[in-house]
Amino acid sequence: MTPVPDKATVARFVFGFYDRLMKNLIRKSAFALSLGFSAAMSFAYYDFYFKWRSCFNELGRCIDSKTGIVYLEQSGVVWLSLALLATCATLYQFKRLIR
Repeated sequence: MTPVPDKATVARFVFGFYDRLMKNLIRKSAFALSLGFSAAMSFAYYDFYFKWRSCFNELGRCIDSKTGIVYLEQSGVVWLSLALLATCATLYQFKRLIR
C-alpha cells in the first residue's frame, strides 16, 4: 500500500509549484518590459540625436526646415544614458531569467 501524503506536504508542493510559476512569469514580464523600454530609448536616441549629428551648428542646435523642429546637441547625452540604463536593466533581467 502506498503512503498517502498529509495535507501539509500536498499544500507545500502545490503552493511551491505556483510560487515558482508566478516568479517565472514575473521575470519574463519584467524582461519583456525592459526590452521594450530599451528599444524605445534606443530609437529616441537615434531619432532625436544620431541622425542629426552632422547638422548641429556652433550653438549645438539643428533646425529641421521641413518640420520646424529644433534638435539640441545636449539631448544626445540624455537619450544615450537612458538607452544604456535600459539596456543594462534588460541584461540584468535576462541574466535572472536564464538562471
